[in-house]
Amino acid sequence: MKKIISIFVILLTVTFSAQAQKQNKKGTPEKQVQRALKKLTADLNLSDVQQNEIKPLLIAQIEDRNEMMMKRKKLKDADKKPSKEERKMMRKMRDEKEAAMDKKMKSILTNEQYLTFEEIKKEQKNKRKKKQ
Repeated sequence: MKKIISIFVILLTVTFSAQAQKQNKKGTPEKQVQRALKKLTADLNLSDVQQNEIKPLLIAQIEDRNEMMMKRKKLKDADKKPSKEERKMMRKMRDEKEAAMDKKMKSILTNEQYLTFEEIKKEQKNKRKKKQ
């Protein structure tokens, strides 16, 4: 009987620790910014000046994305779905923010870097579509 209880406790411990690790997969916003900046630096060969200009943009983008995710999560938890108008407005806001980010990135990056940046964005978009 003690062995069965011990095995059960071990299984519960492993399950809960796996759940805890899964929930914080993306990490803190600071870590998300560091990871994104590191990837952009490697992919685009960014200079230190460019990194310093892009970092605040990434911080704002990630904070905004996390805020929007929290809003969607609250709606989902309350079993509410946004209306067609609300979805249309959210999509429009997202597109406007993306266009503003692209404009800022274009002013920071060289033409060659910007073309590579656009290719990376398209690849990521295709990956997200395949996951859905």
